[in-house]
Amino acid sequence: MDQRLQPLFTPWKINKLEIKNRIVLTSMGGTDLFGWMEKNHFDKAGAEFIMRVAQNNVGLVLPGCQPVYNPMLGQWLHKNKKMFNDLKAWMPEFHKTGAKLFVQLTAGFGRSFTISPMMEMLYTNKVLNVLSKPIMNLDKITATASPSPNRWSDKVPSREITKKEIKDIIDSFVKSAVLLKDAGVDGVEIHAVHEGYLLDQFTLGYVNKRTDEYGGSFENRYRFAVEIVQGIKKACGKDFPVSLRYSIVSKTKDFRKGALPGEDYKEVGRDLKESERAIKYLTDAGYDMFNCDNGTYDAWYWAHPPIYMPENCNLEDAIHIKKFTSAPIVCAGRLDPYLAAEQIEAGKLDGAGFARSFLADQEWVTKLINDKSDDIRPCILCHNGCFNMCHYKGVANDQDLFDSLGLARCAVNAETMQWNKHKIVKTNKCKDVIIVGGGIGGMEAARVLKLRGHNPIIYEKSSKLGGTFIAASAESYKGKLRDLLAWYIRQMDKLNIEIHLNSEIKDISSFKGKDVIIATGAKPRRLNIKGIDKTIEACEYLSGKEVGNTVAVIGGGLTGCEIAYELILQGKNPIIVEMKDDLISQKGVCLANSSYLREYFELKKTPVYLETLLDEVKDNSIVIKDKNGNKQDIAVDSVIMSTGYIPSPIAKKSSHVHLIGDCNKVGNLRTVIWKAYETAMKI
Repeated sequence: MDQRLQPLFTPWKINKLEIKNRIVLTSMGGTDLFGWMEKNHFDKAGAEFIMRVAQNNVGLVLPGCQPVYNPMLGQWLHKNKKMFNDLKAWMPEFHKTGAKLFVQLTAGFGRSFTISPMMEMLYTNKVLNVLSKPIMNLDKITATASPSPNRWSDKVPSREITKKEIKDIIDSFVKSAVLLKDAGVDGVEIHAVHEGYLLDQFTLGYVNKRTDEYGGSFENRYRFAVEIVQGIKKACGKDFPVSLRYSIVSKTKDFRKGALPGEDYKEVGRDLKESERAIKYLTDAGYDMFNCDNGTYDAWYWAHPPIYMPENCNLEDAIHIKKFTSAPIVCAGRLDPYLAAEQIEAGKLDGAGFARSFLADQEWVTKLINDKSDDIRPCILCHNGCFNMCHYKGVANDQDLFDSLGLARCAVNAETMQWNKHKIVKTNKCKDVIIVGGGIGGMEAARVLKLRGHNPIIYEKSSKLGGTFIAASAESYKGKLRDLLAWYIRQMDKLNIEIHLNSEIKDISSFKGKDVIIATGAKPRRLNIKGIDKTIEACEYLSGKEVGNTVAVIGGGLTGCEIAYELILQGKNPIIVEMKDDLISQKGVCLANSSYLREYFELKKTPVYLETLLDEVKDNSIVIKDKNGNKQDIAVDSVIMSTGYIPSPIAKKSSHVHLIGDCNKVGNLRTVIWKAYETAMKI
């Protein structure tokens, strides 16, 4: 192991509990031990994920947050005794790993509860509202400190929660903690004075306008969180560890408006000065650890950093806040383990929190220890598989029910949390399988085929592997994507996959009798517009083609917006032209990602023309046309086209011809990798 990492593997204590090392798996929705958005039960998939992580040298493991009042079917967590008994039976096996387990309990989401169009219908239709309440009582589960707008929808506002409801929640926290202690769990984490969840909404002045003992003064706003820990300590004893998920600074300007890194703004939530006071107050109340980051759902990119956020984005505040508490501090959020180790050695941090890295590779800590960091499959911070709650103008949460009920899967690892259907099964009959196209889809198919015992053979028309992912990963901030590409290329080498570069296949008839996987991607959609030959296609730009200073980006989907973001980072001046009424108006892109880009363009005063079409491209300008037919001539130096792609297979699907990736249906990296995996498993 690299000796720089050694401080991560030293013991530490939370209260009187010793943890073997400083690596902490922080909670993610979907990795719950008692189920996620379903009837509470001991969840075998969640338990398997937790066990896999614990077996791979993690010191402290936190499953996904467990609502004490389940949004689905309105169940109180503490009333299902069977699942606590099931957990008790499982705990001895877990403890054989040497890891410790804290179960994270949450008061709920309040105004941050993710609303879908279906939920809007249930709420606004009087008949459906009544009929649906036993299954999902939106009026109850979205209630917050004071009447407030929901983060996702204007159609489902949040009412003020009653004092009786507060007392019922506190009661369930205490009773659930007792049951968890009796089941052998090492501690609990309270979720959360963090990320703008319900408990946090009480602490934040822009949400909490109450005039009773739970609003107004500093002490009143933090009373809910204090009464929870005091109740647990009274019932479980002062030595039973209680951690708090804690946002140091809210980084919030207003409802649905976050503050970007480095932005000069007025904080409406918890600023650093209040946080210095709050963390001492919460320590005195009985909290034994603070699991820290920043942000709220209104500034979601701090708690769920997309690739645009700086690495270690929360570390500076975590180091600062440690000065104001005697309790250990854990930091999470795009954390570099090497820098975390350095800060731990210096006494400026106690634990290093990681989450999505474990979705991409449950063994990454073991690989670090064994000097096999090149074998770590990297998280690329895309949120496509784990957290793809999508929001744009006019649509609350554009997310498939399959995803809503199954968080914590991974775009780059088809197996994570899907082991029942995505697992390597050895073949009984080895076959030569031809793969046309050496992009990510082709390489994933080859990897799975080889692990199963087949002999995949890749034909790639260019001089190197990667396909369009080479261009897709080219922007300056996309180092994690380049790491993934490097990982795939290494797998091809390690598995000794037969590869033919500079070998374009136009006709597959010579492979008759063999299974052939077509992974030839898609071609750019070409608009029939005067002057279109003067434009640059997105991949041409990403592959290095020079552009001028003022650049029109035609297409405000994710690709176009990421290109515009890169242009700004280069000191250029993009103009975005988009036919829809919002930027990144597409399914599969997490609000944390899309809100960052939208707010970044607003901060940088980037010209954005919505509901607008490109009408003509001239030598030094473009003509655009708005929804009313009004035309405008705008001076530009270059024009980049990012208007989508069309599948480009070289053969039709049949019993022996399989289409994967964008040549089958244009999607994202998740659809490419999962389809490649599933196709390789069927051969």
